[in-house]
Amino acid sequence: MPRTIQVRDETYRALEKLKRRLGARSFDEVIEKLVLRELGLPEDMFGVDRGRVSPFSERDRMEDREW
Repeated sequence: MPRTIQVRDETYRALEKLKRRLGARSFDEVIEKLVLRELGLPEDMFGVDRGRVSPFSERDRMEDREW
């Protein structure tokens, strides 16, 4: 769910510069990279489907059941 955050003009300009340097597509991607680096988590630990996998729905749970 997208959120809006306020940052100072200087912070916005720094994020823009870092976005270009990292080749990121969004500010979210820039912030995510910074957070993962700060927490010491490798970016690849979430697998190839990271960001593409959605939660199971009730229909998904029921498809393998025999009635």
